[in-house]
Amino acid sequence: MLLALHKPFDVLSQFTKEHPTHRTLSEFGFPPDVYPIGRLDRDSEGLILLSDEPKWNDRLLNPRHAHPRTYHAQVDGAVSDQALRKLCSGVNLKEFRTLPCQAQRLDTDPDHPPRDPPIRFRKNIPTSWIELTLTEGKNRQVRRMTAAVGFPTLRLVRVSIGGLKLADLGLQPGQWRELSAAEQQRVLS
Repeated sequence: MLLALHKPFDVLSQFTKEHPTHRTLSEFGFPPDVYPIGRLDRDSEGLILLSDEPKWNDRLLNPRHAHPRTYHAQVDGAVSDQALRKLCSGVNLKEFRTLPCQAQRLDTDPDHPPRDPPIRFRKNIPTSWIELTLTEGKNRQVRRMTAAVGFPTLRLVRVSIGGLKLADLGLQPGQWRELSAAEQQRVLS
């Protein structure tokens, strides 16, 4: 069984029944014995997969498979071409250098549901959206990468895993469903 969830903002990607300050996956009514394949941090939103089959964990997370995941990041400031080139070639973070990735500016704001609460708004500083496709997933990696090139992330949404796109699933934040065989194949493409 492979499930897709549109994880809302401010939800931890864990099944702790009660957390003193945050919502967790335990409140979404998943079948028993499923667990998240990878994580999204509390501040991030978007597509997360869950399964009760260990094969998915290895296939999607083991670095030898270089499995792509795509994110939309709303960043503080008008992102420069130089910053995009740096992101594409890999960024030095404290303990490692990121692998090269795909990074591009989005010319129009993506059609994501409003976040609750909304990101901060500053009249004198613009924001811009970029799309990044990574094949590795270290802790808070996208946020750390954009900050390292001078454009801190304000909002982060995972929009696809492999060829499976969140927009094609018709899920609103907090909704989930089991994936069909065809959708499972798209995850692997």
